[in-house]
Parts: sequence; structure tokens; C-alpha cells
Amino acid sequence: MEEIISQIPHDLLKFILVAVFSLLIGLEQRRHYKDEETETLFGTDRTFTLIGIAGFIFYVASPQTLLPYLVGGIILGGLLAIYYFQKIKVQQRFGMTSLVTALITYGLAPLVYTQNRALVLLLVVAVLVITEIKENLRRFTTKFDNDEFTSLAKFLILAGVILPLLPDTPISDVITISPYKFWLAIVVVSSISYFSYLLRKFVFPDTGILLTGVLGGLYSSTATTVILARKSKEDIDGNRIIGAMFLALTMMYLRIFLLALFFNSQIAMLLLPKFIALIVISSLVAFYFTKIRKTAVKASTEQIPTSTHQNPLEFKTALLFGALFIVFALVTQFVIKTYGGHGVSVLAFVVGVTDIDPFIINLFQGKLNIEASLIAMAVLNAITSNNVLKLIYALGLSDKSLRKELILSFGVLIVSGVVCALI
Repeated sequence: MEEIISQIPHDLLKFILVAVFSLLIGLEQRRHYKDEETETLFGTDRTFTLIGIAGFIFYVASPQTLLPYLVGGIILGGLLAIYYFQKIKVQQRFGMTSLVTALITYGLAPLVYTQNRALVLLLVVAVLVITEIKENLRRFTTKFDNDEFTSLAKFLILAGVILPLLPDTPISDVITISPYKFWLAIVVVSSISYFSYLLRKFVFPDTGILLTGVLGGLYSSTATTVILARKSKEDIDGNRIIGAMFLALTMMYLRIFLLALFFNSQIAMLLLPKFIALIVISSLVAFYFTKIRKTAVKASTEQIPTSTHQNPLEFKTALLFGALFIVFALVTQFVIKTYGGHGVSVLAFVVGVTDIDPFIINLFQGKLNIEASLIAMAVLNAITSNNVLKLIYALGLSDKSLRKELILSFGVLIVSGVVCALI
């Protein structure tokens, strides 16, 4: 095939590509407007193919000066403008997708000559897809809240504007984290939470119990445990509730490992075998309650509406994370100077009753004068303590009939966490 292609003249091959790409765009236009009268259209397959060929002719006529190509573009633009204003006058319609598509088709020839073929192909695919998903986009936009784009703007500001401007030098001798790494921690945690939020809201808007556990564990396993515990008082199988809680715990271990891998690969490798063991245990518990002890339930009764999922990119959330990050940095440094590395392991149990992400990321990023094994132990202790807090939430908020199963299942995971930290 390569030998055959090599025998084709260079310009002929380019012409074939332009003609084929233009024809594909024209065919898509014909399919898209198949229910409309032909007289009302600017053109479809033949028109768009000829526009692409015209662009090719005018471009190759003088690729150095581009004068014929520019003149042809002006003429085409004038014709499109006349058609557009006539369309508004007669049909009272203001859409101009076909006109913009025609201009893109005219611009294919220079792209085929000057750009990588894969890039041109990607552009053609993008045109075909975008023109086809009009109705899907309309349905998609109905899911947006009033402040959805404001949240996206916040995230872009956090990651793309503020982060690059911050210096990468330690804040002080006491707080050895630089402003850049401090803000990077906020961006990374926000990215994971925001990704989980987008999946729940736009991909799985009314998630079932089990999927809520999986996606919620990426965002906040504690918040997910609270939501599921309250849901257990409705007409839902309690076994699936517990299984979803442990799916959230499984995702929590995965999320923390990814954070460790991102900030401190040495700690991540120390945690890897222990996290594998804890992930296996929590997954087996989830499997037991969802597959072995499951009971039939109606899908509608176990849906969790999108309204229960709060957008994680609230400014106060970032402020709280930052405040906790600074507090834990100061407390950790004080405990190390006063009690040594083992004091941090004890501190981790206390920290577990709060949001553990700032404390854990501080351990991953901080230049602490303690052994890596003690840091790994502190991380495991914080997670174990946080699991105790989840158990308390689950017992207090869930249906009373689940208390025995909750104590036994969480007890297995908590004991396993302690054992992993001591090994």
C-alpha cells in the first residue's frame, strides 16, 4: 500500500483528500437537513464538494502569494452573506451553521498542504460530530445550573491562572511547603472532586446506590457514607447500602494512593501493598453485601437524585482546605520537634475525625525529618481513624436493623487498617 501511495503524484493525493473530506462534510449536511425542502438550503453534498475543490484550485494556483485563494474566499464569503440575509428575510431563521461549515470546507486545501494529515482528519471529524449533535447539546445544556459555568471558571482560575503565578520556595522555616505546592494540593484535590461531580451530574444524573458509592468515594467517602446511611431508612435493601458504603471506601483508598503517587512516589510505594490488602478487603465486603446477601429492589427506589450532590468548587471549600492545610503543617512540625516521628502517628488518629486530605497531603509534600515508614504509618492511622468516624455516622443515621452488619463489616476494615499500620 505504501508503494502504491508513493507512486501517486503529490498534488493528486492532496486533491483526493480535499475532495473526499469535502464530500463527507456535504453528505453529513444532506443527512442533517434531509427533512427540509431542498430549495431552502444553501447546499449539501455536491455544493460542499465543489467548494472544497474550488479552494484547492485557488490555493494551488499561487501558493506563494495566495492571491487567487483570498479572492475566491472573498467571493464565497459574499455569496454566503447574500444567502444568509435572504434566509433571514424570507424564512425568519438566523442559524448559520451551514455557512460556517462551508467556510471550513473552503479552508481544507491549505490545511492538507501545510498540516499533518491526522490533524486535518481530526478537524473533519470534529465538524461532522459537532453538526450532528445539535439536539444532544440542547438536552445537555438543560442539565446546567445557573452557576455551572461560574464553577468551571473557578476551576480554570485555580489551576490555570493562580497556580503558575505562585513561587516554589518555602513559606518559612516552620512551614516548609511552598505556596506553589500548597496551591497545587488544592488544585489536585479539587480536580478529583470536580471530576467525580461532573460524572454524577452529567453522565449518571440519577445514580443507583452502588454507582453512588463508586463515584462518591472519589469525592468524599465520608459525605457518601452520610448520604447512604440516610437513604437506608427508605424502602431500599440495607445490604446494598452497606455494599455501596464499602465501594466508596474502596475508591477512597484508590484516591489517596493516586494523591501519594502524585506528590511522593516513595510513600506511595510503601503504601501500595497495604492499600492493595485494604482494597481487597473492602471490595470483598462490598461483594458479599451486594451479590451474596442481595435482595431484589426496584431500580427507581434506589436512585439518588443529582440534587444531593453538591458542587465541590465552592470558594469556602478551598479556604477551609487551605486553612486546615496550614494548621496541620504547623501542628505536625510542633509534634515532630516535641515528640518525634512517632508523635505524628498518634496525631493521625486525632486528625482522622476531621477532613484527612489536608493532613495527608501535608505529609506527602512536607520536608519532614522523619522516616518514610512513619509517614506511611501516619497515613494509615488517619484513614483508620476516619473509618471509625464513618462507622459512627453510619450507626447514628442509618436504619437500626443495619447496626450489627455495620459494626461487623466496619470492624473488619478498621482492624485490618491497624494491622497494616503495625506491620
